[in-house]
Amino acid sequence: MKTEKYIQLIQQRIIQTIDEWTSQTVVEEQEIHRFFHNLKGTSGTLGLVEIEKFSESKEHLFAEKSDKTFSRTEWSEHLFPLKSMITPVQAKVELLNHSNVNDVYLKTSQDSLNDHKRVLVIDDDVEFVTYVKEVLEKSDYQVSIALTAERGLKLFYQWKPCLLLLDIVLPDQSGMEVLLQIVEKAKLEHIPIMMVSGNFTVENQINAYRSGAMDFLAKPFDVDLLTALIDNRFMMKMDWDRSITLDELTGAFNRKHFNHVIKQQIDAFNHKKDLFSLVMLDLDYFKHVNDEYGHLKGDEVLQAFAATAREATAGKGIFCRYGGEEFALILPHLDSIGAASVVDKLRKPFNSIKFQAGEETFQVTFSSGIAQLAENNSQPEKWIEQADHALYSAKRAGRNQTIVYSTDMQEKKSEALLNLVVVDDDPLIRDILISRFSDWRPTTHTKVNAFGFEDGKTFLSSEWYRDGEKYIILLDGSMPELDGLDVLRELRESYPEQQLLIVMLTARNQKEDIIQALEIGADDYVVKPFHMQELMLRIERLASRMMND
Repeated sequence: MKTEKYIQLIQQRIIQTIDEWTSQTVVEEQEIHRFFHNLKGTSGTLGLVEIEKFSESKEHLFAEKSDKTFSRTEWSEHLFPLKSMITPVQAKVELLNHSNVNDVYLKTSQDSLNDHKRVLVIDDDVEFVTYVKEVLEKSDYQVSIALTAERGLKLFYQWKPCLLLLDIVLPDQSGMEVLLQIVEKAKLEHIPIMMVSGNFTVENQINAYRSGAMDFLAKPFDVDLLTALIDNRFMMKMDWDRSITLDELTGAFNRKHFNHVIKQQIDAFNHKKDLFSLVMLDLDYFKHVNDEYGHLKGDEVLQAFAATAREATAGKGIFCRYGGEEFALILPHLDSIGAASVVDKLRKPFNSIKFQAGEETFQVTFSSGIAQLAENNSQPEKWIEQADHALYSAKRAGRNQTIVYSTDMQEKKSEALLNLVVVDDDPLIRDILISRFSDWRPTTHTKVNAFGFEDGKTFLSSEWYRDGEKYIILLDGSMPELDGLDVLRELRESYPEQQLLIVMLTARNQKEDIIQALEIGADDYVVKPFHMQELMLRIERLASRMMND
């Protein structure tokens, strides 16, 4: 697809480059290489075959990285033949005469910042990027341009694009160097990276793919192919984003989405002082359901609760699975009284559900705590802590009820008990830790109850857990019969996450083992042998994180 506007831009660029270099004493070899490299890709994309072939033949004559210089006589014999390949430009292109070409292309209105189809193009070929920008914007993409690596990195972190088009050759550093700086963040946020280059070699392809790029396109390329590929990558990203915000079992939003929404609501409160309430909900005696009827039946209960909650709260709030059998409901525009009314509409239909397990039927109830957002709790941790505090007040008061947070609950925090459990098959380690922590008085608790178990199987089968109490569990990674990772998995599946902080004590110092433990749900790990002072400091920090002490 030829566009007269961009053909004129290429013509203008050739003339402008020749004029600029004519006024210089010498020109560096790498500048000449970059000129032909960019001209090859852009002219080929626009269908200017003669210029493309000429530029390709000249590009290989000059080194990509070289401080060698060429005089006017030396470089002119390579550039002047281009004049015969272009037609005179009748009008100057205002775009190229602008004092700051980066700012010309960066039109980031508030609407575009809110748009999910944001493409960042990092490429110093002005004609090429301008052409790509126009093509993509016709397909409703919001496009920002960076002509240097420095500008591109700044836009990547500030503008937060959803897809990146990155050239390998840039004036200040290579595109591969840029890729290595951003690839981890791009993976974390599921941002596809597409490398482009006029230097289409197998080595460049391998380096790009191994460094984290999703695609590698050779200049010139068909713009329809580019648009189709970007459409495909955006659909893939939407699927990724959708899958990572939903809890697979219940269909509720997951913890990650909850954390994101909580921050959004607090920002909205700080700007507009809108009403918001947070409800934390927890199924009563859920461990008994799993133990008595099995985990499959427990999953059925969780799914039924989530389905009932979504129906009862449709259009009123954001329903999330917080962890295990605990859920969260964020209710915009409602104070604590209005939030309690919403929860009451959920209680009756869920409590009336009769679950079937063989010949037996059973019913499940839930407890909930509410905290209204205000000036004194407008931080995520504080807001969640207050709702959680109210929830466990409801549990201590007999369950199957809703309690709204009040300041007098905070005064009772010092009465709480912290249980420290050591699960380790080494009797010496176990005795040392129990003895040391029995005399410990953390700043956030008045009393610590330290006890231990010789293996994971004995631990899980015991009556160690009591609703409403907090636990820090020191868990050996390698034990007979039941591996520490299996115990960790069972703890995260069967108990409220906010009630347990788990530290793995492991002789496995391999990165893969540590990553696996953290992925399953360990809060920290300590590699054996360890220093007791270091362990005490870590446990002190963990204790300070505990909510509703």
